[in-house]
Amino acid sequence: MSYVGIALISHSHKIAEGTKELIQQVMKNVPIVAAGGTDENEIGTSIEKINAALEQANKGKGVLLFYDLGSAKMNAEMAIEMADREDVKLVEAPIVEGSYVAAVESGMGKNINDVYEAVRSSFPEK
Repeated sequence: MSYVGIALISHSHKIAEGTKELIQQVMKNVPIVAAGGTDENEIGTSIEKINAALEQANKGKGVLLFYDLGSAKMNAEMAIEMADREDVKLVEAPIVEGSYVAAVESGMGKNINDVYEAVRSSFPEK
């Protein structure tokens, strides 16, 4: 079975990797890829890392992107535009809690739109 993938975009390599580790303790089969920090793992974001995460996390059912701060959102939007795909969505939700909800929903075999809506309804105020 394939699942909706998750890409974690953070200014911190440690935050992205830690969030991935936390979720994978419960949801082992859902593809989760961390794209945190610059190419040198310094504080910042990398469009190349985000593009690679989109490709790695997509196992045929699309990818949801979660981000931590403003410029991470900007780079995620650029990556989505560059990918020119219909099966990639940026989610407005807290990176840890939102991606956890998404992983649980994805693990149930739901499609990208249903996973996206489940997360959005869980965090309507972000």
